[in-house]
Amino acid sequence: MSMPPASANGSRSHYGSIAIIGALFFIFGFVTWLNGPLISFAQLAFNVSETLAFLIPSAFYISYFCLALPSSLILQKTGMKKGMALGLFLMAVGAVVFGQYTTLRHYPGAVAGVFLIGAGLAILQTAANPYISILGPIEGAAQRIAVMGICNKVAGILAPLVLGTLVMHGMGDLAAEVAAADAATRETLLNEFAARIHDPYMLMAGLLALLAIGIVYSPLPEIRPSEVNAEGGASSGRTSIFQFPHVWLGALCIFVYVGVEVMAGDAIGVYGRSFGLPLDQTKFFTSLTLGGMLVGYVIGLLTIPRFISQERYLAWSAALGVLLAVGAFLTQGFVSVLFVAALGFANAMMWPAIFPLAIQGLGRFTERGSALLIMGIAGGAVIPQLFVHLKQTHDFQLVFLLLMVPCYLYILYFALRGHSVGHSQQVNAAAAPSNG
Repeated sequence: MSMPPASANGSRSHYGSIAIIGALFFIFGFVTWLNGPLISFAQLAFNVSETLAFLIPSAFYISYFCLALPSSLILQKTGMKKGMALGLFLMAVGAVVFGQYTTLRHYPGAVAGVFLIGAGLAILQTAANPYISILGPIEGAAQRIAVMGICNKVAGILAPLVLGTLVMHGMGDLAAEVAAADAATRETLLNEFAARIHDPYMLMAGLLALLAIGIVYSPLPEIRPSEVNAEGGASSGRTSIFQFPHVWLGALCIFVYVGVEVMAGDAIGVYGRSFGLPLDQTKFFTSLTLGGMLVGYVIGLLTIPRFISQERYLAWSAALGVLLAVGAFLTQGFVSVLFVAALGFANAMMWPAIFPLAIQGLGRFTERGSALLIMGIAGGAVIPQLFVHLKQTHDFQLVFLLLMVPCYLYILYFALRGHSVGHSQQVNAAAAPSNG
């Protein structure tokens, strides 16, 4: 059901809350979209194969699967506000671990640090996404999440540029130097290169810890999902999350969506290098994708729900994703890369539409449903790993096509039908006359 109309003070309170959550989504974006350039960084700094370098995004996204359900239990104990602070603090710990172990060039420790950062984000996202979805009428949730997406993608555009400037400058020349050097010189060069990451990650850790303290003392209101996200009286008689099929279909939709988002954003550099494009260019390709996503968010913000419903926009986005994936397959070189980057535009409004559609009407099961959706983020670990393995023995463009198109077709199904599965039964159950 929709929340009651807000008073003037209530509206101002909502704007303040949206601004604070927007700052959190900026953090999400900056940290998440560092993974793309970190793949290239890990290959050189740790002298590992492309397959092992993909453990960076895999560890990050698989942490969502491992931590999402525990996060829902944590949030039931702490409330959403303190849970967000806890997530930020855990991210700070992960940043310290990653910075220290990368400087030591100990790859398992660095991967563990990435996992901890992802674990903190799992808690943070399990709280923040339903929070912004139900901070007002659910029908307008996609519009509010679009604002969050703009914050997220502005940060995502900046992340590769900042990392590229501070840490990864001159990588092409350095890689050539390393290849030509003797063993001792090679180790010295790589140690110096890996050490560049230390100070930026220590600074990030400090800022995350300060933000965690700030959230605890912020004016964010505590929201009870059971009070603002019930669907009439239909969901009140339900006793299990298994009685809401649309949330399970939504979790799978999140799985395939995050998979294609990571393919278009993080794996685009590897895709470009497969054409022989130089490393000093491909390290910035993630920013191209995020630029497309930013444009998509702005258009979504202006059109949803005023001109088009969030589910209809999701359907059009999925169809566009299919066409762009086919375009990438049929072209070569930088043109093909541009088709992949354009997938950012198609992907932009998918999360803002899928998430509220999937948690609609969950009531007291909102935290648990949110956790299931956050678990779906593991698609960002699975689908790119399939790509990097299969491209070793098959044409990489064909592998890209065969992975992406079925994902977009499922998203299209969820937009047209899947999001409403079970809702009709709820409405009928609420409307049925009593036999008594």
